[in-house]
Amino acid sequence: MQTHMFEIPTALDGGSLFAKKSKIIYFVRPELSHILNVYGKLVSAGIWHDYAIDHLEGFAIFSIFRRASEMPLYRIIKDPSLASKQGMWRITGPNNQILKRGKELTQLLRYFDKHLIKLVP
Repeated sequence: MQTHMFEIPTALDGGSLFAKKSKIIYFVRPELSHILNVYGKLVSAGIWHDYAIDHLEGFAIFSIFRRASEMPLYRIIKDPSLASKQGMWRITGPNNQILKRGKELTQLLRYFDKHLIKLVP
């Protein structure tokens, strides 16, 4: 899978605007499409209600909330620095506990399938 990093110029201590270049990690359209597909299913099931996307230096985070005023229930994190080790994708819980890691996003998102199973009386 291809990693997309963009170099953004930032100013350091009043120096030149181009003194340092940051490597901001972004979700690309196919990745975001997979994540939003799972998110939409769980919103329609009434489990999730809000999300946030953060693009930071070194990793990108998709945070999932039950309510907007709460801490995130889950975070889907893209960290390309771990791609050759345990995989660049991970899901963390509310206590930042790593719940699942993987190299492929589609397999990682299967973690949420258990929320879609409904018991029929």
